[in-house]
Amino acid sequence: MRTEQDLDADLKSPSKRVLNWLPTRMRWNSIYRKLFITYLALTALGTSFLAAYILWSFHGYFMRSRQADINTWANALSESVAEALAEDDLARATVTVKRYGQSEAVTLRIFDPQGRLLATSAPDQDRQVLNWLEVPGIAAALQKRATQGMAKGVLSNDDRLYSTVPIIRNGEFLGVLRMSITLEQFQRQFRNVALTVLGTLALTVVLCALISEWLARNMARPIQAMRNFAIQIGSGHLGEELSIQQADELGQLATELNRMSKRLASLDKERRAFLASVSHELRTPVSNVLVTVEALKSGASEEPELRDRFIQTVEDETKRLARLIHDLLDLGRLEAGVAPLEQQPVNLRDLVNRAVRAVESRMQSKGIGIQMDVANMQSQGDPERLLQAFMNILDNAIKHSVPDTQVFVVGRSQNGEAIVTIRDQGPGISEAALPHIFEQFYTADPSRQGSGTGLGLAIARQIVEAHQGTITAISPPGKGATFRIKLPCTNPAALAKAN
Repeated sequence: MRTEQDLDADLKSPSKRVLNWLPTRMRWNSIYRKLFITYLALTALGTSFLAAYILWSFHGYFMRSRQADINTWANALSESVAEALAEDDLARATVTVKRYGQSEAVTLRIFDPQGRLLATSAPDQDRQVLNWLEVPGIAAALQKRATQGMAKGVLSNDDRLYSTVPIIRNGEFLGVLRMSITLEQFQRQFRNVALTVLGTLALTVVLCALISEWLARNMARPIQAMRNFAIQIGSGHLGEELSIQQADELGQLATELNRMSKRLASLDKERRAFLASVSHELRTPVSNVLVTVEALKSGASEEPELRDRFIQTVEDETKRLARLIHDLLDLGRLEAGVAPLEQQPVNLRDLVNRAVRAVESRMQSKGIGIQMDVANMQSQGDPERLLQAFMNILDNAIKHSVPDTQVFVVGRSQNGEAIVTIRDQGPGISEAALPHIFEQFYTADPSRQGSGTGLGLAIARQIVEAHQGTITAISPPGKGATFRIKLPCTNPAALAKAN
């Protein structure tokens, strides 16, 4: 039994160098590499999208929250400033601005209806501004529209959130309040969060890479073992077996590979046996002819009686050789499925009668009788091929019948099938030999040997199976051999009678 470790060891063994021809590039493109890269890429892609979504959601939530806070503060302060401006108390408005404004973090500014700066929490900076209408939000607020958003600082490059609201008291437009806060602290905190998330992402990818490597290796190991196993089969090492016990498609594939290996080993064994049998069967008549020709050349031709007997031997052996070659060609074509089969209605009773008439003289010469009881049945197929099958079985029955016995031929239709049974009264077939009688050149049972080619029953089976039928044999002890042929029945009358 072959295990994955055995197959891996074979790859490293000097005696298995045939398996080491795979180039480096192909090893890199192995199933293990592909699985590992796929797992890792999917993991990295998925975690990257997740991290990006988390950071984007966090950033958006913070910006919306801060913007809402600024809008609330700006509206509340505009109410306080509006009261001071309505009373022309600019000093109180300035105090409010300085109290709630911070020079860098929070900046408050108050403008009159014409856009002139009245109060600011960053006076040193704001003195440098020449045109406040260019500051984001001021122009819209002067038209009594509240605005908000993110922009660069008035005289700096830092990002700031701002909210600009018109100051209105009792329907009177008194000016504009602009409030802005810096995002530097948030951006610094956000960078820390982003670095933490990216670090976690990197750690996750590393852990997932280790898990992916383990999964890919476990997935690839049986596939690589099966690849090595298939290469071994291709190099002629048949009959080995994979030991992969998995309850999935890979396990099923391993089972099928084992079955294929066993089947190939069996076919190879049959092929070798067939070649050995053919060699033996061909060698015998050829040797006999050569010996006889040599004898004739050595002077046997000068004696008429001896010459005639040798010539008859040459003729018999040549005919035997011709029959063997013809049967081999027939069997090869049938097994390969290239033998053309006619498709026409066939009357099986007439076909059996033809087969019996063809062998009747041989039966009479051996003192063998025949009893026939064949119903009128029809099938579809090649009449000449089917005739050949029936004649081969009858020929087998005649060879192994003893004088003063009978051969019984019975034909009936049953369940849509035409069944023809041929039974002899010979010595029968041994229990050990019965499963092998349809094999080519099988002669394990001396009681079934004859003067034929040993291919008759094998050819009969191929013909019957080519017509979607079956042929079986039984042999009760001491009661001869019985062959049963089943073919599809197409005779409506017979079918109606059977039902």
